[in-house]
Amino acid sequence: MTARAVRGTKDLFGKELRMHQRIVATARKVLEAAGALELVTPIFEETQVFEKGVGAATDIVRKEMFTFQDRGGRSLTLRPEGTAAMVRAYLEHGMKVWPQPVRLWMAGPMFRAERPQKGRYRQFHQVNYEALGSENPILDAEAVVLLYECLKELGLRRLKVKLSSVGDPEDRARYNAYLREVLSPHREALSEDSKERLELNPMRILDSKSERDQALLKELGVRPMLDFLGEEARAHLKEVERHLERLSVPYELEPALVRGLDYYVRTAFEVHHEEIGAQSALGGGGRYDGLSKLLGGPKVPGVGFAFGVERVALALEAEGFGLPEEKGPDLYLIPLTEEAVAEAFYLAEALRPRLRAEYALAPRKPAKGLEEALKRGAAFAGFLGEDELRAGEVTLKRLATGEQVRLSREEVLGHLLQALG
Repeated sequence: MTARAVRGTKDLFGKELRMHQRIVATARKVLEAAGALELVTPIFEETQVFEKGVGAATDIVRKEMFTFQDRGGRSLTLRPEGTAAMVRAYLEHGMKVWPQPVRLWMAGPMFRAERPQKGRYRQFHQVNYEALGSENPILDAEAVVLLYECLKELGLRRLKVKLSSVGDPEDRARYNAYLREVLSPHREALSEDSKERLELNPMRILDSKSERDQALLKELGVRPMLDFLGEEARAHLKEVERHLERLSVPYELEPALVRGLDYYVRTAFEVHHEEIGAQSALGGGGRYDGLSKLLGGPKVPGVGFAFGVERVALALEAEGFGLPEEKGPDLYLIPLTEEAVAEAFYLAEALRPRLRAEYALAPRKPAKGLEEALKRGAAFAGFLGEDELRAGEVTLKRLATGEQVRLSREEVLGHLLQALG
């Protein structure tokens, strides 16, 4: 059997890779303009970083992590999300003594054992942003704005910003007790996943993808989390709203919005795209003031977001944003004799500090060589035959016009730089 990429993963090259690179480069521009420092964490961590940080009752920890033991018997996990790892790095490297808040960003692969579908992979790519060291709601608003700006800067327009609050821990405890009271009599009507969530984390039922669950919630008139906010959480949300309105960021309050990770408190938000169907959430985030303590450190308030690169690429495709064809070589050298192959290599190497130069690795007939140069998208073809080798020259042909000139090898660089502008 021929080897293939593992289900739920894919190779990136050509236009798709360049689109990924463009998305990350745009995020870099937006986030570093806001003072964010790039961070690169290992792609695996001790499993407890995610069990403690993300939450043992979450779907991610219970069902979706790729976990393995190293030779020393330690349990390690390929990172399923970025925030817990970034907060671990903040604590480990003493960033708490830096001027606060510390803004960090990261781009890289994440891993979840999910059912693969359009826009959802087992290895996927995220851009993460975290602002650590302050409870000020201005930072919450800034995180929403930066996510929105990353997507707008790419050219996306059909965006919806959804804002909510998951309250403080005591608010959520009251809300979960309410949900258990309302839903327990109807347990058998819930999906299998939501039956488990009813015991472990009832709020997650609000985010269920099951039509049966959503119909039941509507039928029972289940109240939203926003009705259970304490005074401090409600005031915090109002401040975030005020800042977003001052900056003219369009948003809508979404009472049913919950985030799938246990570390969130207060602000929660997502940005959706209208054109990509079931996986319409491009990214989201929120505040997580207690995460650092779960990881064994002092309390460090924080807020951040992540967006999926593959999801954003789908949205760009839906809005008709493509990339131009990849530029071919400036010069494709065509050796006409065996001896000329090495000479083509030497000349290409001499030109490469200033130009993109490629060459055929075996002698070609002129017509075949021209055909290859055209397929590669070359601007010029350069012929090296017996006459050119004796004279120390190259015959250059501009493929767009057919114009042809014979030059010494020393003249080739200057001629091409001038011709290519």
